[in-house]
Amino acid sequence: MIKKKKIIGFIGFLVLYVSLSTKAQDVHFSQYYANPLYLNPSFAGSIVCPRIVANFRDQWPAISGTYVSYSASYDQHFDVLSGGVGVLFLGDRAASGTVNTNAISLIYAYKLDLSKKVTMRMAIQATFQQKTLDWTKLTFPDMIDPKNGFVYKTKEDNVKYLSKGIADFSAGLVVYSDKVYGGVAVNHFTQPKEGFITESDEMSRLPIKMTAHIGALLNLNKHKSKKTKRIGDMSISPNLIFQYQTKISDGAAYATMNYGAYFNYYPLTVGVWLRNGFDNVDALIFLFGIEYDFFKIGYSYDMGISLKGSGGTHEVSTQFKLPCPVKARRIRALNCPSF
Repeated sequence: MIKKKKIIGFIGFLVLYVSLSTKAQDVHFSQYYANPLYLNPSFAGSIVCPRIVANFRDQWPAISGTYVSYSASYDQHFDVLSGGVGVLFLGDRAASGTVNTNAISLIYAYKLDLSKKVTMRMAIQATFQQKTLDWTKLTFPDMIDPKNGFVYKTKEDNVKYLSKGIADFSAGLVVYSDKVYGGVAVNHFTQPKEGFITESDEMSRLPIKMTAHIGALLNLNKHKSKKTKRIGDMSISPNLIFQYQTKISDGAAYATMNYGAYFNYYPLTVGVWLRNGFDNVDALIFLFGIEYDFFKIGYSYDMGISLKGSGGTHEVSTQFKLPCPVKARRIRALNCPSF
């Protein structure tokens, strides 16, 4: 029991150190295309019709004080604006709610037809983020008695500011045809300061995250209709996603290559991803989804390879497609995976 309490105390101290004086990394969702606006803001309005998306992620549940993340979004194409508009909400609870992050983003994605078969969307995203620290949930080594556990009061000074709000900006671009799609996104390109205490530019700035993705959705059906899905329709979708962001510990680059593929047998989808860091193989991701008409729901499990005994990661996604305006149906929608 004492050993477990010491571990929890160390985690609390580590969370404080990371939160107050070092760089943080963004929340990671494994169902990339089930959270399209988070992957790339250029997906705003990409299916043309109104869309509501919600996601929940429980990371490493077997380890005390881990991460719970959730998001929700709405997006739709507006012909009068020549593009799509989106709203994205993001929440993250680290170390059992010791550090909490909440953000809301407004997105506009301009649509440009490059040819009869190719469309491009270019997006700008404005975000307001609020980060809070619950000092009462922190524990420190000087609070531990070897026999009785946490019985002492810490001598650490209390934090003066428990809340920090910042404005943040991101941008993205996606190009797509009926079968192939790809894009890039740059998050936090203004690198706002998010530290509670430190005034050091290098230590408190939110590091830039870069994402590049490419994939294809290949129809295996004999009939030619692409807009109407039928029971038993089949398709496969190979995908590649590269992500890059600065590490929190030493300022080095943290990059991952994500290799994935989906097999769709409407209304069912199964998928598998391999998330591979440059230093190690991180996780193998298994996915199962059901899609019917206007509703989609998916579940994925991250089987940790680099971190044993973590309990993996569970993620659930839902998506609702609302009725589409008549004129909007004539606009080319992005044909990509749903999970």
